[in-house]
Amino acid sequence: MSAATTNSATGRRKNAIAHAWVQEGTGQITINKRAFEDYLPTLSLQNGVLEPFQVTKLLNKFDVKVTVKGGGVTGQVGAIKLAIARALIKHDAELRPALKAALLLRRDPRMKERKKYGQPGARKRFQFSKR
Repeated sequence: MSAATTNSATGRRKNAIAHAWVQEGTGQITINKRAFEDYLPTLSLQNGVLEPFQVTKLLNKFDVKVTVKGGGVTGQVGAIKLAIARALIKHDAELRPALKAALLLRRDPRMKERKKYGQPGARKRFQFSKR
């Protein structure tokens, strides 16, 4: 594919939805029009976003633009990670085995369980009183 080609993909985790556009470049990552170091404060969250590039040994070879909404920071990182991995496969299908072996192509199905009526939470119950 040519250098001007942009590949896009969507990732989801919990209630977060991320859309990523991956294009060959210098390694600049922007999340919601902010530098990803500003958007993700801790190093572990930043490494989560970079994981697809580390597995494929393509660090600083792609520019990434991400829009993400919903959920919390950890869910958003999981969604971004999946979106980037899917977009890299669209760019080069030969990266699929490495990403699959690192479990980066799995959509984590775990969701928050809904709260039940008449109870304080999903599983929590009010204290039982015999009298």
